[in-house]
Amino acid sequence: MNHEDLLLSPRTRADDLLDWAAAEGRPPVPEPAVRTVLALLELGDGRMHDGFPELTSAVLEQLLYERLYLYVQPESEPEAYGRAVELLIDHQRATKRLNAKRQEKLHAEAEWQGELLCGLLRQPHLVTWPRLYALLLRADGVDTADGTAVRAWLDGFRELTEQQRAEAFAGLDGLDEVDSDGGWGPTRTISVGMATDGARMLLENRLMQRSYRNLAGLNALGLPMPEELSGDFDAFEAAVAEEALRLCGEWTVPGLAALLVHEYPDLAPEPGHQEIDEYLTAQGYQADEE
Repeated sequence: MNHEDLLLSPRTRADDLLDWAAAEGRPPVPEPAVRTVLALLELGDGRMHDGFPELTSAVLEQLLYERLYLYVQPESEPEAYGRAVELLIDHQRATKRLNAKRQEKLHAEAEWQGELLCGLLRQPHLVTWPRLYALLLRADGVDTADGTAVRAWLDGFRELTEQQRAEAFAGLDGLDEVDSDGGWGPTRTISVGMATDGARMLLENRLMQRSYRNLAGLNALGLPMPEELSGDFDAFEAAVAEEALRLCGEWTVPGLAALLVHEYPDLAPEPGHQEIDEYLTAQGYQADEE
């Protein structure tokens, strides 16, 4: 399939924003954080203007408090995402898209929500499989840019017992220890699987919506639909799923999300309907007991 026709991949203006920041003598913000923030904003509920997302309080909350922790596992500087948002705020002020009062308000919101994000990234009950394995790979000193090394590490981790894997998860410095929730047992595994599936489905839905907007624009201009949608909707869905996995890997370890789904599903189980129903029933029972 020609993804260019479907317009699946986010096409941010990250290079333009980074060039502007350099020309203005701004303190550097890590490029991956800038690209990730712009991509997730483009796939969010906010409006776009001249290729840049328009920022509002609701848009910032959706990004920093509701979305980023689902997908990102930075090697360092988790606060960089908040700084990337502040950079975009100042750029919009410079292009007269914000007044000074609005700029100040959004800056304050980006600062404290960026701090909240740093805490959310440390919560074990919010982690997803790609984020979790990214932490493990880095903790073991694996060259995550080397796909062969990543696959070899996954092969070795597969040889461990469930208890040994749980001990590895529990020993991660990048996640806080929570004594009251049962630790890394079956309940946590189901929770991580549910979070992973939900995050990927949300991303797939956003990618589809983005593609549909492009197709609606083609239709409004009287142009034909891409050949990819001439009747093979399964192929379109497959392309969307592939792009979602690519992005999840880009925001953690390149290729990792696809490996966990296609080659190592036993290391990253995602529960079925019955397991989810049992989990939710148990959680509701516990909540009533409390």
